[in-house]
Amino acid sequence: MATLLETDAVLKRGLAALAQADPVMARLAAEGVMPQLRKRPPGFEGLAWIVVGQQVSTASATAIWGRLRAILEPPTPQAFLALSDESLRAAGLSAGKVRTLRAVATEILEGRLPLDGLHDLQAEEAHALLTRVRGIGPWTADVYLLFCLGHPDAFPSGDLAVQEAARLAYGLDRRPDAKALTMLAERWRPWRGVAAKVLWAYYRTVKAREGAPA
Repeated sequence: MATLLETDAVLKRGLAALAQADPVMARLAAEGVMPQLRKRPPGFEGLAWIVVGQQVSTASATAIWGRLRAILEPPTPQAFLALSDESLRAAGLSAGKVRTLRAVATEILEGRLPLDGLHDLQAEEAHALLTRVRGIGPWTADVYLLFCLGHPDAFPSGDLAVQEAARLAYGLDRRPDAKALTMLAERWRPWRGVAAKVLWAYYRTVKAREGAPA
């Protein structure tokens, strides 16, 4: 596995490799599309943050996370399991997210989800371990691997912003689905995670030009 995405130097190395491998990535770089490193803490806290943010706006996710962290101290699996469903729902978690995070906490404590060791695995292996947990889908697994572990080859092919950015950047007739985008991303190995960051940055740039919220 390539070096983890923990420094700007590694990010720049990945960007250089992408530009050499793909003329479109080279063009985006020449146009000034520059992603940020953006990393979150690994472990239960980082995975919980991602689950909280599923299918809600950034503002809502931030507010819910703030209320959850106010009652979740320390942010550990043990502390989460000690909280009642009522207090978690009062913080803003849906019933589904409560079930998911209880499943995550249980899997960690019972040794079936070794979050501390996922960075040593290939992206596909780590992804498979995460998605075995009830409520953790492919998008959540890939975003955790990319933003919490800094895995350079994790690729959230189901992310709508990444798909739309790929459509625009590559002049495609329609937005690629997860399967089509996964095939397109083969050219970016072992830096697919950096490519995803480029596409997110490009998406924000396009939306800013259009005057729409990114």
